[in-house]
Amino acid sequence: MTSLQDMPQVQNCTVDSCSYNSEHSCHAGAITVGGDHAHCGTFVEISFRGGLDRNGLVGACHRSDCVHNDKLECHAPGVQVGPSTDAADCLTYEAR
Repeated sequence: MTSLQDMPQVQNCTVDSCSYNSEHSCHAGAITVGGDHAHCGTFVEISFRGGLDRNGLVGACHRSDCVHNDKLECHAPGVQVGPSTDAADCLTYEAR
């Protein structure tokens, strides 16, 4: 089991329309990556900003085909989130 301090940090998020984004930093407590193309499942576009006073972490990754995934947890040193197939995708995703 991965402890909180071992969870990778969202190092950069270029999705300015996300309510957790502030100055290209993710402030969600933890994001979930999943779907059919490594989508950031925590992406939310609403009329106000929210989150914590620290950078977000990767809480879960449902992309078992990613080289950084071990037992549905991300073990990349850090992740980048930005537009790819969708508005907010894990750009660190790498197929095995």
